Amino acid sequence: MTQTAYQSRIPIYPRSVKGRFRTIKYAVLALAYGVYFLLPWLRWERESGPTQAVLFDLAGRHFYLFDLVVYAQDIFWLAGVLVIFALLMFFVTGLAGRVFCGYFCFQTLWTDVYILIERLVQGERNARIKLAEAPWSKIKFFKLGMTHLLWLVMAFVTGLTFVLYWGNAPELVLSFFRGEAPFAAYATTLFLTATTYVMAGLAREQVCTYMCPYARFQAVMFDRDTLIVAYDEQRGEREQGRHKPSRDYMEREARIADKVGDCIDCGYCVQVCPVGIDIRNGLQYQCISCALCIDACDTIMDSIGYPRGLIRYTSQKALEGEKSNLFNLKNTGYALVLLAAIGMLVWAITHRDMVELSVAQFRQPLSVTLSDGRIQNRYEIKINNKTSQSVRYRISIEGLPRAELDLSDDSKVTIGPENSLKLIAKVNRRPESAKEGRETFDFVIHQLDSEQPLESRRTTFFYTP
Repeated sequence: MTQTAYQSRIPIYPRSVKGRFRTIKYAVLALAYGVYFLLPWLRWERESGPTQAVLFDLAGRHFYLFDLVVYAQDIFWLAGVLVIFALLMFFVTGLAGRVFCGYFCFQTLWTDVYILIERLVQGERNARIKLAEAPWSKIKFFKLGMTHLLWLVMAFVTGLTFVLYWGNAPELVLSFFRGEAPFAAYATTLFLTATTYVMAGLAREQVCTYMCPYARFQAVMFDRDTLIVAYDEQRGEREQGRHKPSRDYMEREARIADKVGDCIDCGYCVQVCPVGIDIRNGLQYQCISCALCIDACDTIMDSIGYPRGLIRYTSQKALEGEKSNLFNLKNTGYALVLLAAIGMLVWAITHRDMVELSVAQFRQPLSVTLSDGRIQNRYEIKINNKTSQSVRYRISIEGLPRAELDLSDDSKVTIGPENSLKLIAKVNRRPESAKEGRETFDFVIHQLDSEQPLESRRTTFFYTP
């Protein structure tokens, strides 16, 4: 018998379900889509700069986030944000398992919408299965074609919306459809259209099961206190196992008396699962903790008058009759480090300097002897004005006795809002006042009419006789 190296994909047709967790997922879906698709169109008045609330201006190297303007020099904030997201995922996973996957992951959010489109066009689970198994006909061609067309439209809108974050949305949309947008806009939109269509429409649960690394390493963050979606095997099976409803086993008291489990083996929990697993077989790495099986089971329990909770969020300890401790040493450690990282990032943002000064010395040559005997060193100065107003600065040097600063034009410069200026500074000294080797001194900038220095940078003056 020939064995294949991999198993062919088994199509999954999730059944719809109503319940509290499905409602939460719809609420998160509406919030996430509202933020993603509408944010580029939100206007935001500033004293200077664009009027778009969130805009990533690569050409100007400015990232606008409402009233916060992030410059290229603030790139370390991105590292802080990534660290916070990682710690937050570790903390949440330690508490409640893969709830990020079940409620907030992009793959889950877009797959939910694609399944809604599929259900809208093709009908409920049984209708979709029949359609897939039916021979080709005009109706099948129309329904499948319409499904894929709507998937592509959704994917295109997703890709185009992402592009709108990198330019003025109203202008960029017009130029895009006129064929006047930059090539990068078309390439990015095409790439995201293709990947969204494939991931959410064709691959679906394969992304979570085989492509996403989180499913593989999540186990290291789980412990016996972690909340998981679990089937209460003791209640559902008892000693005699599951049993479908019958005349003798409709009442729960009769099932308990005969040691028959509460699970009536309806299969509803399996039919609603977006990754196609049976939660009754225990915790599996494919499970994304979406809790739709809880809604399904609670619906059945309500309909036959049994208590809810046969499938529920619980911990391994609780299933074994022990007391859970969510905030154990591990989770408390995650929380403290997470709070520290958030505090450091907030402090860095609120205490950033609104003017930046950088000084680089010309190295070839380090020093030059002028015709009148003076020693000259040259420096490139860059001043970055992070305020939303034009500011006039005065540049001086300190710590270098009897030195002269030559800025060619003037020691006073004006820099526009959210702008920068580069200039060449020359420092001259008489040989008798200079020491052989190197001396350190400071370039200092003041706001005009203020004696309080805004920023200073230490550098060196070289003299080799």
